[in-house]
Amino acid sequence: MASLPDHKLPKDFLWGFATAAFQIEGSTDVDDRGKSIWDDFSRLPGKTADGRNGDVATDSYRLWKEDLALLKQYGVKSYRFSISWSRIIPLGGRNDPVNPKGIEYYNGFINGLLENGIIPFLTLYHWDLPQALHDRYGGWLNKDEVVKDYTNYAKVCFEAFGDRVKHWLTINEPWCVAILGYGRGVFAPGRSSDRQRSPEGNSSTEPWIVGHHIILAHAHAVKVYREQFKPTQKGQIGITLNGDWAMPYDDTPENIDAAQHALDFAIGWYADSVHLGFYPPYMREVLGDRMPDFTPEEWEIVKGSSDFYGMNTYTTNLCRAGGDDEFQGNVDYTFTRPDETQLGPQAQSPWLQDYPQGFRALLNYIYKRYKLPILVTENGFSVKGESDIPIDEAVKDDARVHYFQGTTEAMLSAIHEDGVDVQAYFPWSLLDNFEWADGYITRFGVTYVDYETQKRYPKDSAKFLIEWFKEHETIPTAIEQLPTSVDIPRPKLADRTNVSVASSASTTVKGSNSSSPVIPGKETPVKSRGFKSRVNRYVAALVALLK
Repeated sequence: MASLPDHKLPKDFLWGFATAAFQIEGSTDVDDRGKSIWDDFSRLPGKTADGRNGDVATDSYRLWKEDLALLKQYGVKSYRFSISWSRIIPLGGRNDPVNPKGIEYYNGFINGLLENGIIPFLTLYHWDLPQALHDRYGGWLNKDEVVKDYTNYAKVCFEAFGDRVKHWLTINEPWCVAILGYGRGVFAPGRSSDRQRSPEGNSSTEPWIVGHHIILAHAHAVKVYREQFKPTQKGQIGITLNGDWAMPYDDTPENIDAAQHALDFAIGWYADSVHLGFYPPYMREVLGDRMPDFTPEEWEIVKGSSDFYGMNTYTTNLCRAGGDDEFQGNVDYTFTRPDETQLGPQAQSPWLQDYPQGFRALLNYIYKRYKLPILVTENGFSVKGESDIPIDEAVKDDARVHYFQGTTEAMLSAIHEDGVDVQAYFPWSLLDNFEWADGYITRFGVTYVDYETQKRYPKDSAKFLIEWFKEHETIPTAIEQLPTSVDIPRPKLADRTNVSVASSASTTVKGSNSSSPVIPGKETPVKSRGFKSRVNRYVAALVALLK
């Protein structure tokens, strides 16, 4: 992909790295934290690829000052992190006590970010539902209870941190919560119709119920923020959705339709409801009366309940009709083209190949369909075999550098040549960490973590991204020279309090021809629209400000 050296990022563009509480914090029984659904689930035999859990992770609850120093060393403008619901309200419920130690911890961390000139970007929920709520009433399966409890939790956080936090994400990747947790059963709480995998669950109904309730919980939290806090705190709030680009396997009508159907189930399910105020008709066609619906009063709360489009994306799928996986819209996914070539280099994760053209196409599709500023809140690559090689080789992560070279240039092209309003980019992840069902085998970090010593080693991908943003920021930030490692003292044993199958999400919607997926062999970038594209960007930005 051709470099665009003269093109800069928009003014006030946010960039940094992203993490999630359960994946990095550890200290699961410290300072009155309650259990989350991932605590016990990750301890069950066979639920993680290496049999390990999140009790220590990257020990970031204890080592947060060292991680803060690393962020400062990297010169980031912002840091996306999540809060553990069960650290704030150990039992989770609206009538349960708030934990002052949890509030104190996150206050200290947020203050530390601000003192170092780093903008906090806070996710309220990244998959770690308090176990007590799941035990008490079924968690996300119980609309009347969980919507109220989540809204209360969000309000506690707005009150505690909103004077300093101006960027909020309500829910991270609800597709994964619903499908992987209540459909496939590979994520907590592990419910599925497959009795070899789970003693409880109904994969034909529960995922759609859970997704429905998550949308409503998100919308109620946004309503509370906008009515009670935004007038004085002046922040922005939204949801972040996973979804990869879907391309037709070939130019046959059935495969063009298949790509659209994939997008309906992976992106449209949440994005159409939140941003447009309806569920995709294709989902209703497939699911029938299994697809819940909102009341007119609920739709009024749901529609427009995000100030931006939060976008987590990693790869592109070639889509063929005739699949039997309902969670993918009855679409077959492949990376192999009709001529038997692969779409791109293969990652450690079987669902991930490097194809930056798809990233650009998805940015265009999202912006044309939803007409909101896009914040890319996750994007990253797992290098094949990275955990099996010495550290001095692992930090030379050329495959990840290649991936980010492609996605950053694709983003810049989408901004300048296609007129897409992209306002933030958060590569996943700051650190190698507990990668859910993959345990610690799969690494997505731009910083290598030696899990035996908790020593951090910047990878070449971190250095590439830092230099790239330095070159492309409208107002460059001074970056200190990176060390070869960050030396973090190992706690004494007496002081210690705690000793994936990741799945692809794809996308799709029955839209106009202008937003149709790209067909293999016809993958040329969108042509520049010149002056018109710049006018479109300015108009879109003005509309966003007036909303």
